[in-house]
Amino acid sequence: MKRALASILTAFVLFSGVGLAQDWVGTWAASPMPVEAQNSLTGDDLHDVTVRQIVHLSVGGSELVLRLSNRHTSEALRISSIHVAQAVAPGSSKIVPGTDKALSFSGVPDVIIPPRADYLSDPIAFSSNSLSDLAITIYLEAVPAQQTGHTGSRTTSFVVHGNQVSAAEFANPKLLEHWYFLASLDVDGGSQKKSIVALGDSITDGHGATTDKNNRWPDLLSKQLHDDPTTSNIAIVNQGIGGNGVIGDFIGPNSLARFDHDVLAQSGGRWVFLLEGINDLGKLTREGDVSPAEHRAFVHRLTAGYEQIIMRAHQRGLLVIGATLTPFVGSDYYHPGPNTEADRQEINNWIRTPGHFDASVDFDKAIRDPTHPDRMLPEFDSGDHLHPSPAGYAAMASAVPLELFVNTHSTNASAPKLAFTFDDFPAHGPLPPGDTRLAIINKIIAALRDAKVPPTYGFLNGRLLQDQPDDVSVLKAWRDAGNPLGNHAWSHMNLNQHSVADFETDVERNESLLADWMKTGDWHWLRYPYLAEGDTPEKRTAIRQFLSQNGYKVAAVTMSFGDYQWSEPYARCLEKGDNTAVQSLKDGYLAAADQTITYTRSLSNSLYGHDIPYVLLMHIGAATADMLPRLIALYRARGFEFVSLAEAEKNDFYRESIDLSSPPTADSLEGVAYSRGMTPPPRATSSIPFATICK
Repeated sequence: MKRALASILTAFVLFSGVGLAQDWVGTWAASPMPVEAQNSLTGDDLHDVTVRQIVHLSVGGSELVLRLSNRHTSEALRISSIHVAQAVAPGSSKIVPGTDKALSFSGVPDVIIPPRADYLSDPIAFSSNSLSDLAITIYLEAVPAQQTGHTGSRTTSFVVHGNQVSAAEFANPKLLEHWYFLASLDVDGGSQKKSIVALGDSITDGHGATTDKNNRWPDLLSKQLHDDPTTSNIAIVNQGIGGNGVIGDFIGPNSLARFDHDVLAQSGGRWVFLLEGINDLGKLTREGDVSPAEHRAFVHRLTAGYEQIIMRAHQRGLLVIGATLTPFVGSDYYHPGPNTEADRQEINNWIRTPGHFDASVDFDKAIRDPTHPDRMLPEFDSGDHLHPSPAGYAAMASAVPLELFVNTHSTNASAPKLAFTFDDFPAHGPLPPGDTRLAIINKIIAALRDAKVPPTYGFLNGRLLQDQPDDVSVLKAWRDAGNPLGNHAWSHMNLNQHSVADFETDVERNESLLADWMKTGDWHWLRYPYLAEGDTPEKRTAIRQFLSQNGYKVAAVTMSFGDYQWSEPYARCLEKGDNTAVQSLKDGYLAAADQTITYTRSLSNSLYGHDIPYVLLMHIGAATADMLPRLIALYRARGFEFVSLAEAEKNDFYRESIDLSSPPTADSLEGVAYSRGMTPPPRATSSIPFATICK
């Protein structure tokens, strides 16, 4: 009995150690699709057949799991035996002696995969290196007439008859450049390994690459990641399908239809790299040009498709990198004209605009001919004026900054920190038609919650609540969500224009309201209205003494792009139904935020040689409520980690804001620069005519 129990426990430990508590990361993938008749196994190859297929890993490991696919087949698929081994080289059926291992499925060597299903093997111990090649060998007694696979393998597969899964080399095999029944391969990941899912069409799939050379742009990017110690644990899985579309069903399911399987189901995914849309664009005018209205509608549908991918990725915590569409004038297949090229430019401008994608990479710029920017450089052209050559793919891979995958790879002590704060509770700016203050605050709360932003201070003007008592619902929603409140003075009084005594009275008048709402919470944080701390040294010293005696700390501001400027014009343009102006405001909002990130971080690094934790000033207006999810995505893409106000102000920079008994000093980055005799660089200003737009 003891021996039997010991055997059971040993088996459990071995199984759980390999399979149950493991972190996996995708190291290779090929998007399953229905195999066309001309690319299928047919005739004698439908019976008693062994297929050896070579796959190129992006990262290695000590264990692996294989995913097989019968996803696009209406009959069950029986696999009698399947082995994995180290391949000698791509283009060869030879395997490295002593590395061959059998896979199993729930402990047995064969498996019946139901129609339209995927199936995982049992995990096995198998040592593999990054950028190495594996041979996966399958024996099938019978093959379905309709097969699931991936036709654009750019890699040689080998077919022989009889069960030869362990053969060291195949004699006189049939050679095919397709993969069958393979979906993905995972290796043990640990906490540091993450993967990039490259979602795209034939340019990601590698049309124009060299067979068996693994020189598609994702392959070459994988090598660059491997060669850099800071990114060597990042994998890439290639989910490109030749002829695929974002919104059109051409070859394979469109990217929106396959997104859950091909992206969200990938193990260890952290980033989605999207390069797709050229087939949608080309098909629009392949049979002849269309009307201007149809061109406009198409661009809107395609960018809306991108937005769907971004939203669905963000729901799962994935970051999305958008790549611009490459030039294709001269293509004999699509023969694009000036209107199609204009659409491509408009789409690429959308991709480049900050705040749409988490980041963008300009593949268009990387391979276009500077003298003819609607065409590829000849040396980067495979010859069909649509697909890049191996040299073009190398230029594309080189255009991807590895920094995209460093700051967001894991929690990093050196990553810049950002604390959100919101002013003017419970109301800021006019309401757009049909909007309410409660709806606005609920949007803000949802965006902060979904992004896992720590509890965030809102700064209260009690007079606003006196004027609009129903807005008490805003405070209730904010507090119910676990967010604290601080003091913004009762009437939003400008200290520079009033006496210290009047300002003290205004601050004190807010306190009973704050105490009621915060109970035992810390409400002793003051945000100066207008950021005005007194127009004379005497005022500054006096108000600091008052605040210190009353236990306050100052919520300093070290980052702001003036989001309040968008409140009134945004409401006006929505009321007028001017969608073009609304979009211009949204684009300008994100561009201003992006420029401010660059400006503020540059100034901090000039002054201190590093990033201080930043405190961001925002307002609870309608424009900010609608834009906050994209704004958060922008900060995250720029590498920020989100912290609380209290955490940010632990930094020495904020010492005088916390210890108000000390003499007043500069509490902004610009102020510090001036105190050191430096002139801060000029800040970019928005070109939007806020005062006149939509009037």
